Amino acid sequence: MRLLIFNHIQNARDSLRSNKGRSFLTMVGITIGVASITTILALSGGASQIVRTQIDELGGNVAVVRPGQVELAGLDQLAQLPSQQFATSSLIDSDIQSIKRIDGVQVVAPLMIITGAVKGEDDAPKNTPIIATTPELEQANQLELRDGQFLDPELKITTAVIGPQLAVNVFGTEAAIGKTITLRGEAHTIIGVLERTNTPINYNGVDFDNAVIVSRDSGRIMNQGVSQIQQINVRTESVAVLDEVITDINQALLRNHYGEPDFSVLSGADIAQPTSELFAAIAGVTAAIAAISLIVGGIGVMNIMLVSVAERTREIGIRKAVGASNSDIVSQFLIESLFLSVGGGVAGYIIGYLLAFGISTFLTFEPIFSWEIAAVAIVVSLVVGVLFGLYPAVRAARKDPISALRQYD
Repeated sequence: MRLLIFNHIQNARDSLRSNKGRSFLTMVGITIGVASITTILALSGGASQIVRTQIDELGGNVAVVRPGQVELAGLDQLAQLPSQQFATSSLIDSDIQSIKRIDGVQVVAPLMIITGAVKGEDDAPKNTPIIATTPELEQANQLELRDGQFLDPELKITTAVIGPQLAVNVFGTEAAIGKTITLRGEAHTIIGVLERTNTPINYNGVDFDNAVIVSRDSGRIMNQGVSQIQQINVRTESVAVLDEVITDINQALLRNHYGEPDFSVLSGADIAQPTSELFAAIAGVTAAIAAISLIVGGIGVMNIMLVSVAERTREIGIRKAVGASNSDIVSQFLIESLFLSVGGGVAGYIIGYLLAFGISTFLTFEPIFSWEIAAVAIVVSLVVGVLFGLYPAVRAARKDPISALRQYD
């Protein structure tokens, strides 16, 4: 039995070699499909990994409090984003004070994110984020300054810290200390410029390189006196007390909210989960679209195998005449189909990663390597080879040996 399989493999290799051009063109369809899927999965995995890496780099002793219960996933979460953007936050000012009083909490920084007209010497891009927060954000997020200083309660509320890219956009230079930037019609003096982070995707949902940071008092004025807290960042004294602090935060906020669990306290991988699931949903949809090319490639495999069966009718008759069973004939042509699909799959996997790394040079993250992506590439190739190669193989096995022998080249 083992020798027979090796014989089938040898025959498949010889058959494909005898028609190199035809075999290559047939494999191209599989290669394109697998390469597309590999590129999409590698890039989406790299994007999802960014947030998890950020949390680890912060020391693992970070928790975030967000309004609402984080339960939605994937496409459901994507569909809810527009409504959440305009929803009133359930977090209140007393929540910040309650968290500060908890043992083990080192620093607490609320984030109130506003959008509006931002103008320096030039207009900033639309929807430039204005972050109203407290001086503790510098320590909570370990923000680094390129020039100047961070927010200070002893300074006027009309001071601001801006991202380096925003400074270039509105002033043409990162050296923007002392310049005036207008936020929703209110003039603010720039006292600091952040160090470039190149992390537009992060657990705060804000690209600090393109953002303006102002005091909470200034944010309230710009928001018509309303304090709309989108997130509270909490840093604990150590990783060891993080779980206990999270328990205490939940209890304290439940008291503030009269027992209504209309908030979420997240840490570790849970902070990255909404972002990861969103990217996974997007990747799933785009990969499904890319898989259409696999169907086209599979039809190409079926077509070429049917041609091969027709060309080798006499060979099939001879094999059956000397004792080959139907299962032997099926195995012979199915292995040939698998050669085409798996060969195209391996080439697609390699090309897919080359494309992913090429595309990543224009992005702020790198594609991720994982055995799951390799497994997807191989399994998809095998499935295509079996599905589209089975019909030609069965058709070959059903040929009558006497009729087949009568056909001459």
